[in-house]
Amino acid sequence: MMKTKIKLTLSALLGLFLLTVLLTGCTNVRERANTRDTWKTVQKRDKVIIGLDDSFVPMGFREKNGQLVGYDIDLARAVFKRYGIKVDFQTIDWSMKETELRNGTIDLIWNGYTKSPAREKNVAFSKTYLKNEQILVTKKANNIKNAAAMQGKVLGLQSGSSGYQSYTDSPKLLKNYVGSSVQYDTFNNAFMDLNAGRIQGLLIDSVYANYYIKHQTQAADYEKTPIGFPKEDFAVGMRKGDQTLRRKINHALYELSKNGTLKRISEKWFGVDNSVKVGE
Repeated sequence: MMKTKIKLTLSALLGLFLLTVLLTGCTNVRERANTRDTWKTVQKRDKVIIGLDDSFVPMGFREKNGQLVGYDIDLARAVFKRYGIKVDFQTIDWSMKETELRNGTIDLIWNGYTKSPAREKNVAFSKTYLKNEQILVTKKANNIKNAAAMQGKVLGLQSGSSGYQSYTDSPKLLKNYVGSSVQYDTFNNAFMDLNAGRIQGLLIDSVYANYYIKHQTQAADYEKTPIGFPKEDFAVGMRKGDQTLRRKINHALYELSKNGTLKRISEKWFGVDNSVKVGE
C-alpha cells in the first residue's frame, strides 16, 4: 500500500511539474509576442512571412496553375518593395492564425483580416485599407430574401472567421432563425455544399461573395442579402511587440494611398475603386 501511495504521489508531482513547464512556456511565448520588436530580424533575413488562407478570392488565392494571386498579394508586395524586403506567403489553417502569429511561424496575418475588439486583445493592427461586410448568400430558387426566411434552414460559416464571430455575437440578426449551422475550412467547400443543396445559406464576406458570383456561369442563380451586421475594416495583423513593423506598414499604406497604387489594385480586382484613404 505504501509503495502505491508513493507512486501516485510521484505521478502527481510529475504531472504538476509538466503542467507548470507548459504554462511557463505559453507565458514566455505570449510575453515575447507582446514585447519583442522583430524588424531587425526581418531585415537581416531579407524576408517577411505572411500567413493566409490561399482560397480567399479575391484577396489571396491560387489560380489553376497554382500561382498565388490576389488583392492582398499585390498590396503586400507593393508595401515591402518600398523597403527592399521579399515577401513569403505561407498557407495556414485560418482557425489557427493567431496561434501561428504568436508562435513566430509567421510575421503577419494579411488576407482579408478583419479588425475586431476580440482580436485586438491579442493582435496589433495596421491602419484600415479596405471595407467589408458580412452578407447572406443563397440560391434564388430557395426564395430566401431575409434572415427570417432562414427559419429551420442550414447555414454555412467559415471556422475562425469574422463572420462566425458576428454570427455568435449578434444572435438576433440571424442565429436565432437558423435551424442548424455547419463550419467549413474554406468558403470554396461551403459554396460546393450550397450549390448541391446541402446548406441553404452562407454567411460570407461581401468581397469574396461578389468576386465568386461574378465569375460563375450561372451568376444570376444567387441571391445576396445584407443582414445588418456592422461594416468591417480589413487591416494587417501583427504581434503587439512589432511596433517598428507596424509603423513601416502604416507609412507604406499612406504612401500607396497617396500615389494611387491602392486605387489601381482595387480597380484591378474589384473593377471599381473600393480603397480607403489611409491617413499619415
